[in-house]
Amino acid sequence: PRSFFTTGVGTASAGLTCAAVKNESSKEFHLEAGALVLADKGVCCIDEFGCIREEDRVTIHEALEQQTISIAKAGIVCKLNTRATVIAVMNPK
Repeated sequence: PRSFFTTGVGTASAGLTCAAVKNESSKEFHLEAGALVLADKGVCCIDEFGCIREEDRVTIHEALEQQTISIAKAGIVCKLNTRATVIAVMNPK
């Protein structure tokens, strides 16, 4: 099975879902998959989940509930699959 590991320290929602990146030479945008998209049909392990900012945690709810993410960035509109088992670990306060 496919697996992907990431840490919540310094992670933004784009790193977990998808980011629009501009190609400097062609000036066009393309999508770069985040951890949840890369782990599609596999396992995504997120360490230090408590370090992810609250607003970034909210953006991954669709990925966790619907197993897809809807993208509308830089003129690109699409839906990507995030059919992954998520293991999120955090330290209690």
